[in-house]
Amino acid sequence: MLVLLPPSEGKASSGRGAPLKPESLSLPGLTAAREAVLTELVELCAGDEDKAREVLGLSEGLRGEIAKNAELRTAGARPAGEIYTGVLYDALGLATLDASAKRRAARSLLVFSGLWGAVRVTDRIPSYRCSMGVKLPGLGALGAHWRTPMASVLPEVAGDGLVLDLRSAAYATAWKPKGEIAGRTASVRVLHAPTRKVVSHFNKATKGRIVRGLLTAGADPKGPAELVTALRELGYVVEAEAPAKAGQAWALDVLVDEVH
Repeated sequence: MLVLLPPSEGKASSGRGAPLKPESLSLPGLTAAREAVLTELVELCAGDEDKAREVLGLSEGLRGEIAKNAELRTAGARPAGEIYTGVLYDALGLATLDASAKRRAARSLLVFSGLWGAVRVTDRIPSYRCSMGVKLPGLGALGAHWRTPMASVLPEVAGDGLVLDLRSAAYATAWKPKGEIAGRTASVRVLHAPTRKVVSHFNKATKGRIVRGLLTAGADPKGPAELVTALRELGYVVEAEAPAKAGQAWALDVLVDEVH
């Protein structure tokens, strides 16, 4: 099982660990594309702050993120699972998983990123600010920048098992499973049962709980139909829609009344 996650806008501080070693990150086929984004982002943020703030879409109150980006090559690095915070990652609670579930998380979780393309939760990265929706002056839209290298690398990473896609729309632009992989991909949205609408907090928190539940239970569904069974066994109300034709992903709706 491969689980595709979005990052979080908010991130923990880099701390005092050793600086980033780009060549040490997982998915080495993305190294050149990562280096291109990293180089331009650092140069942008080390220059005109107002221009950098405009490009990154940051409010005045987040101006400090620009200085942080300018020091990415020398800042301390920590496991990505510690850097990403926010509702989904709080609900996932990587730090409190038992040893077996942590090993499964290291193998199966892949976090998409405007800067890194995609990383494992064990990859050591510094704290940064660069969403997939950013359009850098030199490289252009990051979603488009990542499509070619992702199309080369991700099919092998996906292997022959289930792909559970929990990414938000912006991060889904970087790689869309195609062909045979799409047929064993399930995209999930979380709906507030009384209104049948997506509510941000419900959506993020429930996705984090879903991943935690699957990891803790040791579930390893081989395809979307088996995933539906696994989620129902975990107590979720799931509505599933099989694709109308080959080469399309399954669509799963998880209905929740409230999140505790």
